[in-house]
Amino acid sequence: MSLDVPPELLAQAEAGEVDEAEFVECIRASLPYAWELVAELVARLEVDGGEFADNQVPPPDEQARGQLLRALASDAIRGALERHHGVTLAFQNCHRVAVFPKGARGSARHAAFTSVRGQLLNQSPVLRDC
Repeated sequence: MSLDVPPELLAQAEAGEVDEAEFVECIRASLPYAWELVAELVARLEVDGGEFADNQVPPPDEQARGQLLRALASDAIRGALERHHGVTLAFQNCHRVAVFPKGARGSARHAAFTSVRGQLLNQSPVLRDC
């Protein structure tokens, strides 16, 4: 299961509309490693500037890796993270997450990061089973 959904939030979903702030809180509580990693990258982008900030350190364990994969593989979760933080996320493998400024999708740097070439250049035998 991707998220630990509180009964109140599930009731909202069953009734129709869901409060996005409550959904974001559910993500933060359910996927703390993924949440912290994205938040750290957002902070680094804000402080350092530049075209993007990325993570190149593998998660510390399988639980953290699973959280990251669940957060970025879900369109709803990923979209909520992007809207909450006001950024565009990109993902290359089990750990390489990049945070771009909002609206960067389609820029030359974002296109290079998400390209087939970018994916291939980021490969390593160490990451084969990540």
